[in-house]
Amino acid sequence: MDVYSIINSIKPEELPSPPPVNDHAGLVVFTALKGYPELAADHLLNPQIKGKLVEVLGSITRQLNLEFVKSSNYVDEKERIKIRALAYNVLIEIALNLLGLERVWAGFSDDESEKALKIIKETVKSWEELERAKYEKPVIAHAVVKTKIKDMRKVLSSKPKREGMVAAIGQDVERKISENTPIEDFIEAMRVEIKNNIYYIMSKEGICRFGNDYAIGLRWLRRLGYVQVSTNPVLAAVAYDDDPDLWEKFKEYLRKHPELLENPDAKADELAMAATMVALWPNMEVFRPVAYLKNFTDGMISYQLNPNVADSVKGSLEDALKIYSATQEYFSKYDEYLLWGWPTYIERGRPNIVFKVAGSSPAAIDITRELETLGIGTNNTVTFTVAQEASLILAKMEGMAKAAKRGIRTTKVYETNMGGRLEDHLREVVAANYIRKALEKVDNKIRALANLAEKLGITVESLEGEWRGASGWGYDIVARTLEEKINLLASRQYIRPLNKEVFAEFLAEIGLFEAKDKALRELERKEKIIGYAGTLVAQRVWWIFFSPENRNKWIAYLVSRYNLDPEKAEEILNNIDVLPASKRKPSDTYLTLARNNMTNTEFPDHQLNVVKMSQEPGFKLSNYEDAIAIKHDPEILRELLKMEDFRKAYELTEDLARILSEVGIEVKDMGTNGLKPDEWATFGSTVKTMTGFTEGYNKFREKVVDVAKEVAKEIVKKAVSVS
Repeated sequence: MDVYSIINSIKPEELPSPPPVNDHAGLVVFTALKGYPELAADHLLNPQIKGKLVEVLGSITRQLNLEFVKSSNYVDEKERIKIRALAYNVLIEIALNLLGLERVWAGFSDDESEKALKIIKETVKSWEELERAKYEKPVIAHAVVKTKIKDMRKVLSSKPKREGMVAAIGQDVERKISENTPIEDFIEAMRVEIKNNIYYIMSKEGICRFGNDYAIGLRWLRRLGYVQVSTNPVLAAVAYDDDPDLWEKFKEYLRKHPELLENPDAKADELAMAATMVALWPNMEVFRPVAYLKNFTDGMISYQLNPNVADSVKGSLEDALKIYSATQEYFSKYDEYLLWGWPTYIERGRPNIVFKVAGSSPAAIDITRELETLGIGTNNTVTFTVAQEASLILAKMEGMAKAAKRGIRTTKVYETNMGGRLEDHLREVVAANYIRKALEKVDNKIRALANLAEKLGITVESLEGEWRGASGWGYDIVARTLEEKINLLASRQYIRPLNKEVFAEFLAEIGLFEAKDKALRELERKEKIIGYAGTLVAQRVWWIFFSPENRNKWIAYLVSRYNLDPEKAEEILNNIDVLPASKRKPSDTYLTLARNNMTNTEFPDHQLNVVKMSQEPGFKLSNYEDAIAIKHDPEILRELLKMEDFRKAYELTEDLARILSEVGIEVKDMGTNGLKPDEWATFGSTVKTMTGFTEGYNKFREKVVDVAKEVAKEIVKKAVSVS
């Protein structure tokens, strides 16, 4: 009997509406045994249960214990395994919620939480004893733990050369599981992992907020204090690669919505939207308790709008409203269970979603403002520059103010700072310039370039013909001219970091540097300087709007310009966070920590690097508190300002300088050569990022259409066989 396979095959049953229960314990047990242990556990994250948790949990364990014992008499072995697995599962989920920061958000004291954990451990211990009496070992308990660890290890599983933090935690925990007491071992191992994790420590101390720049592994991160997830079309596709079960869920969704199967090619975007929602609805479920416990000031899911219509106000708004309406309908039913027993004046169904609006054109300003006016939050993305981010924050303020005046509660919204992608672009510019200078010293330029190409791993079949290679931005480059070939070699796929040994050798051999070691030193210096570019942009944006010296100026501005009450103006300002993203090194996180108006969004392997840095000898977290305000070596800024594209990224425009001056912000030394709205689309980082996002979206869309055609054929075949 393969217990693990049986547990993996458990499919949730349809939940009736309204819930057929009379109390919290009844709802938890009913929901868990219907196949929703996570929802059942999250239901207990209710401030009204504070002080009564132990009593409610006692009722839950009493009812579950009856079901567990009764299952001994089941003739159907699979049904017995299912009931027991779900009982174990819900108690594990409750335990993890009590170990994580969820207990703090719900208002449970440490004493109350520990008493509840003791009840859980005693209960599962008795169940494991019952299992041993029948199977000699608690095989069901062990299999349930195995599913939990497998879930952790899904993160980045489609990219075996990279390791994510959650997967690493899973590996560490797995080593601590014994055959006799797997559940207790798992709970205690997770206690250690959670309490010692630097993200948990930073979140608990209020040093910064954190989000996940990836579409899976979120429940584990929520325990560490993560309050947000940010994804894009490429990451939505990766979620399906890491978790192939999502394809089955998508197929099931299509079977319930046959209207999508009529001419799939014509409904390609609609199908891609549906597939993305299937992947992201579980993310919203994970963070839904956070949204309600924190009054929608956290717990938001970022959904990127179709990049093919990113520059269309009409197209983007239509997409957003379709998704928002479908999501609201879904969560109106979900909240019947999650929020059962909450006061009826609390609105159910409101999506905890913000739409990622690409700052790839001036249309982003209008899209952002219009969505915010409707009470639909935004997360501007494809934003690399102070001018973009400041312009879009102003659009948010205007839209949020209009919504607030109509009584709509504003939610947390975000201004992404893609610092790593800015740095990647700047590095490519520098690398290409070095290559051009080097080629000036040789007669046979194409041969010299081909030699470097081959050392970098690019296959050159013909010197004068096309060269092809990955860009590192999510699309391939086809290079025909010498200039295109230089840019191919300079791309982040091949020269990152700048001080790559083969690159230094090339520059030294040609004579641009006296020796390889001198080339390496200079390239390393340049790499270090470029590595501050994204952080400096984030610092400037945060300082303009959210620093102690400027916050009150913006509150006064909102009060005066939009005729708001000071309290409402402060709420709006508090709900806008800078969102540093696209990190490349741990310092990108540590140097952008701030206690207010900051959410750092992290990729899984970056998270692991941040943890490793915290474990290095001499590391002191206190050195990074409010690091966003640290003054860095002025020489770094002077060097960066020699680069035209960094000046565009760091300086203001004349229009922004005027507005900020009117607010009372000191702009004298901030420059006015920043990126103007009509230049957003052509900025290097924008072009490369949008090309990659569009390519990723289109590939995902093609695959989704193919799956829809498979399901359509399956339905037709089934209909024919029945007739």
